[in-house]
Amino acid sequence: MSYTVLLASESPRRRELMEILGIPFRVVKPSHTDETYPPGLGGGAIASYLSEHKSMAFEGDLGDKEILLTADTVVWHEGTELGKPSGREEAIAMLGRLSGATHQVFTGVCLRSLSRKSRFSVCTDVTFGRLTSEEIGFYVDRYKPYDKAGAYGIQEWIGHIGVDWIRGSYFNVMGLPVQKVYTEIKSMIG
Repeated sequence: MSYTVLLASESPRRRELMEILGIPFRVVKPSHTDETYPPGLGGGAIASYLSEHKSMAFEGDLGDKEILLTADTVVWHEGTELGKPSGREEAIAMLGRLSGATHQVFTGVCLRSLSRKSRFSVCTDVTFGRLTSEEIGFYVDRYKPYDKAGAYGIQEWIGHIGVDWIRGSYFNVMGLPVQKVYTEIKSMIG
């Protein structure tokens, strides 16, 4: 591939998933943006909007053979976004809400080159079995999921013991729908 993807993300999970794709990429410093969104948006629309907002705020210059990738992941449960918890109590409360229920994980992605732009979101349904307060407390205290939407990482202990089933892309729940990203990049470079 003659193009290089500029991954504007601090997420180690997104870096790991890009490495698996085998597409040439390098990590660039993302622009820190206000992550508020217009009222009335729901799950996928929020993720898509924020991914484009991050892309447009990027302060670097794109070269002829570069594609900027920005992304945002939203956990959506019962009509409400569950963002990154502010601390232990909020993380425990979020996981308590997700216990024994199905929620949606939306990852919005914006790919932008000098001449083209692609913006999309992918949805995955995730169902947790019943989690005990001890399991939730153990996970929060050990893994400190304060940098994760919905207060969990599916690739961590809680995903191994708590997720009953998923419908859709597992990698989307990790933070990057790699199959769709790969397809869109191929389409952009022709």
